Formats: sequence, structure tokens, C-alpha cells
Amino acid sequence: MPAFGRDQMLQPAQVADLTEYVVSISHRPADAAAVARAAPLFQANCAVCHGPQGQGNQQFGAPNLTDADWLYGSDRASIHDQIWNGHGGVMPAWGHRFDANTIKALTVYIHANAGGK
Repeated sequence: MPAFGRDQMLQPAQVADLTEYVVSISHRPADAAAVARAAPLFQANCAVCHGPQGQGNQQFGAPNLTDADWLYGSDRASIHDQIWNGHGGVMPAWGHRFDANTIKALTVYIHANAGGK
């Protein structure tokens, strides 16, 4: 994910508005005026990966922003940090740390607990 704030792609107020927008699409109370201001920002900057409704796109590794699963925290400060600094959630290689049976067991466990997706 780009660092929209740190790299000055968006202004601080725009990042604050986008924070409220993400809070709102995750079905929580948010500042309505900020959400209205951020809607076109989201479509122009975020929807290409997260989708127009914010439901994510596995092909791009873009998480669903409308559910309760959050990689880096769901509070406003964490969301703001993610938009400001960007995060590239890349999992490290584990082949040299676990044997093949352990990796397979972890794969089955994660698959089962992710709704079979």
C-alpha cells in the first residue's frame, strides 16, 4: 500500500477524512462530513485495489475493509497510520524454520479458520 501521507500524495486533512471513511465502511459510527469529503478520495486512490465498496481484492493482496479482520489494528490511530505510512503485508518465508509437515498443518489450520478461502 502506498504511503499516502508520508509521501505527500494526500494532505493531512485528506488522510484524516479517509480514516473516517474506512471506519464508516467497517460499519462503525464516523464523522459524516469527513466521510462525504473522503468518498471521492477513496474512489480515486483506494478503490482500484480495495474495490469500490472496500471489500478487498485477493488478487492484489488488498484486504477487505468492511469486515472485522484487521492486520494492523482497527482503531482510528491504526487506520490513520496505515493510510499515512502504508504497509506492505508480506509474509516471510518459513521453509527454513519449519519442516514440511508443520507447514502443511499450519496451512490447513489457516485455511480452515479463514472460512475455507
